[in-house]
Amino acid sequence: MIDPITLQQGTDWRAQAEVFDEIFFVFLTLGTVIGIIVVSYTLWNVYKYRDDGSEAPEDFDAPVVGELPTGQGGPKAKKLFLSFGLSAIVVISLVVYAYGLLLYVEDGPDTGDEGDIEITVEGYQFGWEYFYPNGHSEMNELVVPADQRIDLKITSRDVWHNFGSSDLRIKSDAIPGETSETWFTVSSEEVQEQGGEATYLVECFELCGSGHSAMKGQITVIPQDEWEEWYAGTEGDSEGANSSNVESDLGTPSVTGSAVGGVSA
Repeated sequence: MIDPITLQQGTDWRAQAEVFDEIFFVFLTLGTVIGIIVVSYTLWNVYKYRDDGSEAPEDFDAPVVGELPTGQGGPKAKKLFLSFGLSAIVVISLVVYAYGLLLYVEDGPDTGDEGDIEITVEGYQFGWEYFYPNGHSEMNELVVPADQRIDLKITSRDVWHNFGSSDLRIKSDAIPGETSETWFTVSSEEVQEQGGEATYLVECFELCGSGHSAMKGQITVIPQDEWEEWYAGTEGDSEGANSSNVESDLGTPSVTGSAVGGVSA
C-alpha cells in the first residue's frame, strides 16, 4: 500500500484535485492499454480460427459453448490460467494503489495540527457563511492562504445542502444539527499561474429549494503574507459574526418536507 507520507514533502502536499486526476489518468491509461491488447488478441483469434470451409485437423480441440477451456492441462488451460493470473495481478495492484491514495484524501496530510486553519462553513437558503477562528465571518467568499491545509467543518442552519467545488475536487454534506469534515490545499505555484489570486467556484450539490441553482460562492486563495495581513485586519470585526443578523435580513428559512429530503444534484 502506498504510504501517505510519500504524498507529502514538507509543505508540498498533494491537493485532492491532483490525487483524483492521477487516479483517473492511471485507470484511463491502463484501461486503454489492456483494452487494445484484449481487442487485438480477440481479432487475431477471429482471423486465425475463421471458418474458411476446409476440413479441421483431427487434433483440433474446438471450443464448446458453456464449457470452461480447462482440458487436461492442455494449451487452452494454460491460456485460461495465464489470463486469469495476469488479470488478478492488475486488479489487485490497482485496488491497493487507489486505496492508499484515497486514505490520504480521507485523512489529509499529517501536519501535526501546526499551522492548520479550521473554518466552519454554514449553509443556508441560499448561500454560504464562513466562520474563522477569530470570530470573523464572510458571506459567500472564503479567503484562505496558499500552501496551507484548510480544514472545513460543514453544517447547515436550515435544510440539507451539499458544499462542493469541482475544481478542488471537494464535496461534503451540510446537514442541520450535524457536522461533516473535508480539507483542501492550493499551492502557491497555482496561485501565481492565476495572476497572484486563485479563485474557485463553490456550489450546492443538493437540491435544497427554489434558489438552489443560484446558491453559489467562491474560494479565493492568496499568498500567505497577503492573507496574514488580511486576516489581521479582521480582528474584532463582527461583520456577519452573528448569524441571527443574516437571518433577519434574509428572513427566517422555512423548512419544508421536500427541501429537507433533498435530492442529490
